[in-house]
Amino acid sequence: YQAFADKADLGDGLFYIRDLMEERKGASIPLEEVEPASEILKRFVIEAMSFGAISKEAHETAAEAANRINAKSNCGEGGEDPARNKPVNGRNIRSAVRQVASGRFGVDTEYLVNADELQIKCAQGAKPGEGGQLMGFKVDQIIASTRHTLPGVTLISPPPHHDIYSIEDLKQLIFDLRCVNPTAKISVKLVSEASVGTVASGVAKAGADIILISGADGGTGAAPRSSMRYAGLPWELGIAEAQQALVSNGLRGRVRLQVDGQMKTGRDVIMAALLGAEEYGFAASILISMGCVMCRKCQTNTCPVGIATQDPEKRAKFKGTPENVINYLTAIAEDVRRRLAFMGFRSLDEIIGRADLIDVRKTSGRASMLDISPLLQVAEGTRTFSEGQPDMVGDCLDKRIIEDVRNGRSHEYSIENTDRSVGAMLSGEILRGGVKADDIDVRFKGNAGQSFGAFLAKGVSFHLEGQANDFVGKGLSGGRISISRQGSRSCEVIAGNTILYGATAGELYVAGTVGERFCVRNSGATAVAEGVGDHCCEYMTGGTVVVLGSCGRNFAAGMSAGVAYVLDDEGDFDRHCNMDMVEIELLDDPADRETLRSILEDHVKYTGSPKAQSILSDWEHSWCRFIKVIPVGYKMLLKDESN
Repeated sequence: YQAFADKADLGDGLFYIRDLMEERKGASIPLEEVEPASEILKRFVIEAMSFGAISKEAHETAAEAANRINAKSNCGEGGEDPARNKPVNGRNIRSAVRQVASGRFGVDTEYLVNADELQIKCAQGAKPGEGGQLMGFKVDQIIASTRHTLPGVTLISPPPHHDIYSIEDLKQLIFDLRCVNPTAKISVKLVSEASVGTVASGVAKAGADIILISGADGGTGAAPRSSMRYAGLPWELGIAEAQQALVSNGLRGRVRLQVDGQMKTGRDVIMAALLGAEEYGFAASILISMGCVMCRKCQTNTCPVGIATQDPEKRAKFKGTPENVINYLTAIAEDVRRRLAFMGFRSLDEIIGRADLIDVRKTSGRASMLDISPLLQVAEGTRTFSEGQPDMVGDCLDKRIIEDVRNGRSHEYSIENTDRSVGAMLSGEILRGGVKADDIDVRFKGNAGQSFGAFLAKGVSFHLEGQANDFVGKGLSGGRISISRQGSRSCEVIAGNTILYGATAGELYVAGTVGERFCVRNSGATAVAEGVGDHCCEYMTGGTVVVLGSCGRNFAAGMSAGVAYVLDDEGDFDRHCNMDMVEIELLDDPADRETLRSILEDHVKYTGSPKAQSILSDWEHSWCRFIKVIPVGYKMLLKDESN
């Protein structure tokens, strides 16, 4: 380790901004007086690398290593095999941190309730503003099952979260996650960028427990070279700005700050701590410790050491062990201890936010022209985590529902638009075993707030007589939701935008029109609406959608799997459909007609829809009014599977 650290710390000259910094020597103390490495290791995080981007063996090795030293491992945005929630053959390979990214792959209720920390990834340091893509040839049976799709389907993560367009939206998602898992810490991943301090202040006010500032120097070999070179900023700039802004606004005590992006040595940890960070993330260096040779072919499925591949032959070459990772992280912790002793401090807590203890290295040439003094300012106020966040859940409607279900009381409630995330806490309690999901039927009357039926678990049915706000059925996990309004026409909007975002299973029936991005990133739910706005079925990877009315523009953009049936009475649907990845067919196959009919019968059963009743009453002449939308690649996969 020491040879590596000597090379990484100024061995190749000045490269990073922190290379212009030196920790100030104090009155040295004996090493024995410094906090043990075991305490420092608790601050280390193996940052997000998804199962799919890296192999099963590498993913599990990293998680096991973190668990053995009481550090944390982040599973990334690809979900996690539920079998890992409990020890496997004596190995604890559960990822303590579960990521909620824009693709919502594998994000269901079971995934969420088994986390110690839930991380909302707003962006990635190596490629800020971009989404992601897992090529179909890396999606095998296990990965497809974990991400709720089919093997061979290319999976696309959109650049933004489609339920986050403001700090208020972020606060709503934080509230959703707190409801489904009240004991988990909520973190938000931001990238180092200009004005990140302002954003971090908003995130702290929105209720996050941890804010991660991700630097541009990290990222896997799959990140575009142009992004790694020209997008994002070093973490030193971001963490300094975030620390100063949070302290100045009196918000620093509410949150912990975490940093990542080419963290490799104890010196990096010390500099990050002095600039304000309390937790420290490692990723690429963890892969190095497991045998990565940096050939930068992560996206090609040809990794020669079995790390960034799903090829069984290549995976068999993986030689990494948890001990490799533990030895590396322990060496960093011991390096930190030596440096603390050199500075005269007994713990990391004593130096967090003490940028005044950084001296500027004397340099020559162009490096001497760079003024880093703005990074070294220390604002007045609390400089580390202290009081934490206030309770934001309060006396919500779900608590009443849970109590009534346990006591066998009636399940009928009036609902208002201030009742948000109804169903999320109930579903979390069901998955934890606190409530039995034995055909729970709950009825509401009124106007539901945001995230009605979020993460609704299997065995629970919600019926709303009225209308609902945005994000209905977010992350639907097997439950059933129906919405109708007495006397309304099918063209009237009775539910908002971004419905069924990231749904993995279940049913939704809406006897009316809905807003934009209906079924965005749906990967398994069945849904019916009687009119939709723009971007319906965007990035969909599974499930079935039926539209009984007009459609907005850009239908099926990025749709790589699943099927949609659309009533095309106007004969102009092709003008509204994005044909880049899909094709349009008539319902010539009797199996399609039977599937559609069955869904419409359920729609009538749960909503009493007059429009669906009319279609079914003249079925012999009605089915031909529909067209089928199916992704080209998905159709080929189904054909191969049937053969």
